[in-house]
Amino acid sequence: MEAVLLAKAAIMGVVEGLTEFLPISSTGHLILAGALLGFDDEKAKVFDIAIQTGAILAVIIVYWQKISTTVAALPTQDQARRFSLNVLIAFVPAVLLGLVLGKAIKENLFTPAVVASTFILGGLVILWAERRQQASVRIADVDQMSALDAIKVGLVQCVAMIPGTSRSGATIIGGMLLGLSRKAATDFSFYLAIPTLIGAGAYSLYKDRGLLSAQDLPMFSVGLVFSFVSAWACVRWLLRYISSHSFTPFAWYRIAFGIVVLLTSGMGWVEWHA
Repeated sequence: MEAVLLAKAAIMGVVEGLTEFLPISSTGHLILAGALLGFDDEKAKVFDIAIQTGAILAVIIVYWQKISTTVAALPTQDQARRFSLNVLIAFVPAVLLGLVLGKAIKENLFTPAVVASTFILGGLVILWAERRQQASVRIADVDQMSALDAIKVGLVQCVAMIPGTSRSGATIIGGMLLGLSRKAATDFSFYLAIPTLIGAGAYSLYKDRGLLSAQDLPMFSVGLVFSFVSAWACVRWLLRYISSHSFTPFAWYRIAFGIVVLLTSGMGWVEWHA
């Protein structure tokens, strides 16, 4: 039985790592995978959020040179301070809105209709953003962003609180619509993910600590490891991919997945809730 549980944890870790940073909603895929595996109780929901830490560690390693250089330069370079402040500015709106509306959103918006609609609508927005991308770019690199640009991306990240939207999708595509290049929007989305997902994971573990025990450590450890490895591979692949490709395939995937949500809900196979 223990081996089966660890296998489920490994699969969920891979799903998290492969979907967290793509514009396709990791939450939606974790709900579907959890339902298919019978891994969807209250403890599993805490697990889904906690293993984001593994995915974030992968981002930190991929971007280590930029992160370490920025931290070292904070006392002396205005650019390093400006970049760090921009990440902080973009981080704040989601924190405030999450504390105020997080519970209400989970109770009222996790319905098949909402999840399917946001998947499909998000796909259409990606198609629109890609069509106008070349004409609207004014920021080629994250170091060119202003505080106003950062707060706009931070506000766009709040849209991802709607189930099925995708945090990465909202920040990357939102950034593109705000004038960031595909690469700049992707890079800033990854940097912004570091405080956002670490904060969400820590808050979830603290809030639901009563559900956990020392016996859960192997399950969480396996999930973190597989989340880390798959996210590391996915982030490196995505950075290569966007150098010569658009996000259009992800748009069509989202539309197809929205149809999957309607089908699995209509047939009673999956309960779409968080």
